[in-house]
This record gives sequence, structure tokens and C-alpha cells, in this order.
Amino acid sequence: MIRQARAFHDVPVCLISYMGVVILIIRKADMNDIDGITHVHIESWKTTYKGIISESYLSNLSFENRKKNWSDIFSNLKQDESVFIAENTNGSILGFAMSGRNRNHEFDHAGEIYAIYILSEFQGQGIGRLLFQETIGSLMEQGYESMMLWVLADNPSLGFYQRLGGTVIGRENIKIGEDHLIELAIGWSELVKG
Repeated sequence: MIRQARAFHDVPVCLISYMGVVILIIRKADMNDIDGITHVHIESWKTTYKGIISESYLSNLSFENRKKNWSDIFSNLKQDESVFIAENTNGSILGFAMSGRNRNHEFDHAGEIYAIYILSEFQGQGIGRLLFQETIGSLMEQGYESMMLWVLADNPSLGFYQRLGGTVIGRENIKIGEDHLIELAIGWSELVKG
């Protein structure tokens, strides 16, 4: 069950029932959140891409390397880029999303979700939808009226994006480690905060 309210400083607070009542906070991330974001990033890759990306690649994901990447991202965050986190009342980060200007010039969509990841044990609880909605709101505040994202064709989250109104607008072959994969471009031609 999800109920949404507004708290101080217009930070969304959501109550989610998961093995008892848990208060979930969706807020903009900062440098202090890098360790938690790194943890979610690595763990969600290991669970989401198991059977899609080779086990050897996933088992060699480095916390220190990914943490350095996130430190670089936060040190160079552009004005139109946002990172949102979902955290519980203990301050544990359960998921995150990042967005900004579309980096893909072959598509006309103005904004892009660069990443959205939720720890596997918290998927299906509405957290991804809440992060998605906050991301759309942020893109709209930047004046973006459309957006896109990339998702591996075999990613189980593809259906999530399609249920949220996204349509396949392109595809490309990519290589992660030694794996040759198909990545789909999913687009929304009109953004609506919902």
C-alpha cells in the first residue's frame, strides 16, 4: 500500500507497507549518499542481470571502482541532472534514479533517465514508480517535455517501462564484458507528472 504526502521543504514522503509499516523517503541525493548508491548499483546489477550478463563479469564488479564513478558524477553534476534516492527511516538506501539532458543525439527526446535501480528485495513495492515520478517531475522542471532511457532487451524491467507508457523507439547492439547484448531505447513523447 502506498500513500504519498508532502513533508518539509517539499520532500515527498511515502508510506509503504512491507512486512510492517515502513516510512520511505524519496529525496535528492548528495555526496553523503555515495556509499549507499554504490551498494544499490552493484547489488541490483548482480540480481537484475543474472543470466543476462556473464557471472564472471558480475562477480568482478568493484565497490571501489563504482564508488569512484559516483564520486566523479557528483563532483561534475550538471545543472539539469538530478539523482534521487529512496531510503527507509534507518537511512538505508533502497533504490536510486538519475536523469538529465538526453545524451543520444539520434533521438529527439529532450530528457533521459540514465539509471534507475532498486534492491531486488524491494522491487514490486512501488518504489520504482515513485522514483520514476520524481525523475519525471525533475525533467519537467528543467523544461523537458519528452524523455527516453535505455534498457537491455532481456531486462525484466522492460515491462515496467512499457506499463508506464514507454514505447520502443530504437535498438542497438552493445558489449558488456564479453557479452553481446541488445539494448532498447524506450521513449515518452510527452511527459506528465502523475
